[in-house]
Amino acid sequence: MEFNDNPAQAAWRNEVRTFLKDNLDPSLKTFTYMEEGESDTAALGKYRSALADRGWIASAWPKEYGGAGLGVMDQFILNQEFAEAGAPNLGGSGVMMLGPTLIAHGTEEQKKEHLGRILRGESVWCQGYSEPGSGSDLASLQTRAIRDGDDYVINGQKIWTSGAHRANWMFMLARTDPDAPKHRGISYFLIDMKTPGINVRPLINMGNMHSFNEVFFEDVRVPASNIVGEVNRGWYVGATTLDFERSSIGSAVGHRHNVEKGVEWMHEHRTDLSPSAYQSMKAQWSERAVEVQVALLLSLRVISMQARGEIPNAEASATKLYSSELSQRIARTSLATIGMWGGVTGNNAPMEGEAARTYLGTVASTIAGGTSEIQRNIIATRGLGLPRG
Repeated sequence: MEFNDNPAQAAWRNEVRTFLKDNLDPSLKTFTYMEEGESDTAALGKYRSALADRGWIASAWPKEYGGAGLGVMDQFILNQEFAEAGAPNLGGSGVMMLGPTLIAHGTEEQKKEHLGRILRGESVWCQGYSEPGSGSDLASLQTRAIRDGDDYVINGQKIWTSGAHRANWMFMLARTDPDAPKHRGISYFLIDMKTPGINVRPLINMGNMHSFNEVFFEDVRVPASNIVGEVNRGWYVGATTLDFERSSIGSAVGHRHNVEKGVEWMHEHRTDLSPSAYQSMKAQWSERAVEVQVALLLSLRVISMQARGEIPNAEASATKLYSSELSQRIARTSLATIGMWGGVTGNNAPMEGEAARTYLGTVASTIAGGTSEIQRNIIATRGLGLPRG
């Protein structure tokens, strides 16, 4: 592939950089979409308006729905520059997952009701897919939806629901035909989180952070008009992937930033380390720096395939696998650099406790978004053509 921007790409990259220089308030660099609805400020409102005017909140959406209709390479450059600047991508699951699904499968009424609200930040969405007994084998889900007049009555449980405590809407899969084969008989619902019978309970992770939840449904009535696509065909609606950039370039840039922070801290505190320890940590950080470049190249491989109209499969799994395991190696190296104080959190701790928080946060990296075992199976069977065991 060509590693350098062509003239049009270089001009586009410069346009994005200029926009960020002019519009990104420093206070927004620690903002995440999980905080939307609770952290709205004047700076955020101004930033959102500037993005919306350009269609950049949902850059992959068609222009008629408020997006920018960007091609994959332009999306890649946009995401890369946003990651470099520490800029927040607004909209979360509403932009990344629900929006493309509604554009492909939703009714005009559903599009009118929800797409604009997502872009304006008026609705925050969470995803109701995983269940206690249905994670990697999602098609075995058991949450039931039974037709009752103009409504469906839903009973069951979802788990690992990111941001459910902040979301006011959920898109979810529920079984509407228990007698059908497991990949059939599933429907795709849009659910107002204020509906009676929904109970959200927090799941606090080992870093004492709250992002996951379990959600219980007890006789929750949802209008039949809130089904997206055909009844009993929700599995195929939920599996929709449109032509939006998914190269994990943001993760590769984030890894490099974390390595740079670790190296900077090591140099600043060189006198706190013995000569042998300093040389050892230099060697380890050198390995992490090389691995970051590998992560970047894997991302470039995925985006180059998409730019040629190809669909990354095993290649995307390899990128995800490598990136998630690299995040853990970087976290372990940070702790080793600091030494016995590395496990201390709080603003007075070394690196203001970031090393310990990152270490705890990356434990789940090889589980969330598809376990390392699942990714290796995909690489083996679809990428290498190996037989199933």
